Amino acid sequence: QLQLVESGGGLVQAGGSLRLSCKVSGLPLNYYAIGWFRQAPGQAREGISCASNGDTNTYYADSVKGRFTLSRDIAKSAVYLQMEHLEPEDTAIYYCAAVPLKCTVNDGQLVRSVFGSWGRGTQVTVSS
Repeated sequence: QLQLVESGGGLVQAGGSLRLSCKVSGLPLNYYAIGWFRQAPGQAREGISCASNGDTNTYYADSVKGRFTLSRDIAKSAVYLQMEHLEPEDTAIYYCAAVPLKCTVNDGQLVRSVFGSWGRGTQVTVSS
């Protein structure tokens, strides 16, 4: 059974950086695409980044493009989200999720419904 565990969240000032980690266990990471989502209070869960194994095209939502970078370490079975120039609007619970093989993007948005395995999330709070 695939399991995902996020870590690395915390409190940071605006303009600061954080690196989130998603540790994957149970099945080989290279069978899956891993996406990052976030959910702020009272808002819908937003897909912000996704990468498939062996695919150089990583998806980024417009809200994070140029500030966030997703990377994968197959040897460590981990996926990272490096977040730079954080803004108060980035405050949310961040989740990683897995889907077999490939991310699905429709009309410029990451499709959430295809992701079958989710972590429990890690809180990111950006103070102004």
